[in-house]
Amino acid sequence: MNYTLQDLGFSPYFEDQIKGSLLKVGRVATATNEQYKIFSPDGVFHATILGKIRYLAEGVRDLPCVGDWVLYEQLGYDDHAIIHQILERKSLLSRKVPGNEQKEQIMASNVDTVFLVNALNSDFNLRRMERYLFLVYESGATPVFVLTKKDLCENVNDKISSVQSIAPGVAVVAVDSITGNGYEQILPLLSTGKTVSLLGSSGVGKSSMINRLFERDIQRIKEVRHQDDKGKHTTTHRELFVLGEGRIIIDTPGMRELQLWGTGDTMFDAFQDIEEFANHCQFTDCKHQTEPKCAVKQAIEDGKLDEDRLNSYRKLERELIRLERKEKFGTHRANKLQYKDMKKR
Repeated sequence: MNYTLQDLGFSPYFEDQIKGSLLKVGRVATATNEQYKIFSPDGVFHATILGKIRYLAEGVRDLPCVGDWVLYEQLGYDDHAIIHQILERKSLLSRKVPGNEQKEQIMASNVDTVFLVNALNSDFNLRRMERYLFLVYESGATPVFVLTKKDLCENVNDKISSVQSIAPGVAVVAVDSITGNGYEQILPLLSTGKTVSLLGSSGVGKSSMINRLFERDIQRIKEVRHQDDKGKHTTTHRELFVLGEGRIIIDTPGMRELQLWGTGDTMFDAFQDIEEFANHCQFTDCKHQTEPKCAVKQAIEDGKLDEDRLNSYRKLERELIRLERKEKFGTHRANKLQYKDMKKR
């Protein structure tokens, strides 16, 4: 299938980067073990990377990922190609790899909006949503909460309000993928030339959303476990889909755990309410623990701030500090520094 560059979300941001190049332009749709599928106006190609890219790569950010715009050379046979260059990205979704390894895992690039998909069942978890929200702000994309399985929830409006309380100014939409109820609010968010990525835990309904939006079975669906409402992995790899009219969706596998990767620079975006209260603390370096005239603790006493939210804020802050220390000093010293911090509290 052939796509125009506009169908794939090409914009002036990338056009400025290809001036004078004789290579062809395409977008990475899948990426597995340095084997890539590229969508382009000339067709769909199976590509590998130039040896120079691999040789100079210092980390995963230097290799192509789903969503990347690349310059490639079509080889003289069939549908094979070789990638010569990755164009500069305008956003990048990443997390720390699961487990103890100190490595970054890239999820998608050049995403404009991220649908943070959460189910309105017993797996509904505000603290997890805060983590997803931080990840999106760190990427440079715009977050939107999509609450699925609306038909299984009796207090939808209360759940929407609770999400709005942790994400001021962020759009929150509740949908039912079986009947299509609520999708009239999603379709306007899929605008021409924009790329949307779906993120969420296993079994929250991302694949059902894809199928509803395409009006056919694009992604395979599995049932959740009835005993605990936990989902099973359906999507096994990241993939870019073209919905038509220049609307692009990147689906990602469900995540059992979400370990953060980044800095504390975007904590304000994810916890605006706490940061705003903190501006009124007596001390500029207030830790909101035992300090006098702490505006954050006062907000909790006055019922203006949930204490669980402050605990979540502290937990994320500690994670990011530890991540930074492990990068700088290694795991052993980072653990010792964290232990010293705990003794001070």
